[in-house]
Amino acid sequence: MRSTRPSIARTLDVVGERWSSLILRDVWVGLTRFEQIQTDLDISRKVLTERLNHLVDHGVLERRAYDRRPRYEYVLNGKGTELVDVLMVMVGWADKRLTVTAGPPVLYRHHACGEISHVDLRCAHCGQPMHAGDIELLPRPRRCGMNEHSRVTEAVSRSRPMTAAVPHTEP
Repeated sequence: MRSTRPSIARTLDVVGERWSSLILRDVWVGLTRFEQIQTDLDISRKVLTERLNHLVDHGVLERRAYDRRPRYEYVLNGKGTELVDVLMVMVGWADKRLTVTAGPPVLYRHHACGEISHVDLRCAHCGQPMHAGDIELLPRPRRCGMNEHSRVTEAVSRSRPMTAAVPHTEP
């Protein structure tokens, strides 16, 4: 059953505090062992343990034993890799809007073409850029009661006229 909590709130439940996002970044760049992450982030063992358990419990990291003690390394699974995509959009915004004159702290080379690039949101259907000003929220067909999307689109429709709704299908 789907949660009735807003999508953004559910995402922030997973990575809405500072350490979770930074831990995901570290794992993504190859720092997969507890000691590596702790050293890089200068985070307390207690907080790191809590955050790693939280990310494992939410299914974005997997814990894998690497010796008999046991000691674990943490790896991104598919769900975690998709969440890193969200973090990359945040990095793109920060690099554009909050970077000092020296430029962004790291560059991103795209494997497919070998070029240095940046993250860019694109429409999954036509491939054109897709930003907040380029889209419209459409109401979903109602089921029993109002869902998150219908509450948001009802509020939006009060503030501006909307075009005809296109039914939304679940993935």
